[in-house]
Amino acid sequence: MTIKPLARDELWETATTQLGFVTAQQAAEMGIGKGTLQMLVHRGTLTRVAHGVYRFPQYPVGQYDGHMLAVLWTRAPEACLSHETALDAYDISDVNPNRIHVTVRKQRRLRRAGGEDYEIHYEELAPAQIGWWQEIPTVTPSTAIAQCIAYGTPTYLLRQAIERGHAQGYLTTVERDELAERLEARHER
Repeated sequence: MTIKPLARDELWETATTQLGFVTAQQAAEMGIGKGTLQMLVHRGTLTRVAHGVYRFPQYPVGQYDGHMLAVLWTRAPEACLSHETALDAYDISDVNPNRIHVTVRKQRRLRRAGGEDYEIHYEELAPAQIGWWQEIPTVTPSTAIAQCIAYGTPTYLLRQAIERGHAQGYLTTVERDELAERLEARHER
């Protein structure tokens, strides 16, 4: 006879890879229903932090929780930090975004409350364009710079990102040169 693991333990296993967060969608994929989630909230095992997003209160609070919440809030499996948020995350530019930038697929449309602090972008990204930063899916530095060139981030911040990105080993020489050309071409238009 096999013993079925407790819902709490199954959710905890996922939450430990997401800074203590778990979504209702992930719970459903594990066979854990909404009633069980509500019971865990009622008992204080989980805290509801956004529509469809829960957190284990005993998981240590960290400075990047808001970034993880932004990605999970979208309920899009392909969602990742992007644009100026990614530049700031990798610390290759002095950019200071006032909103958390998240990219999802073009076909996805988000119509839910609670995203006032997020800037949602719609773009098809190849798997090679997405990496990890602090256990959070984040576009690669070269992708972030390319996105910011198109987005209109100030030139001096992008030049800084290109040079720092190369100096810190995030960009190859070829990537650095290509991004610098794209940045200069933006001014010629």
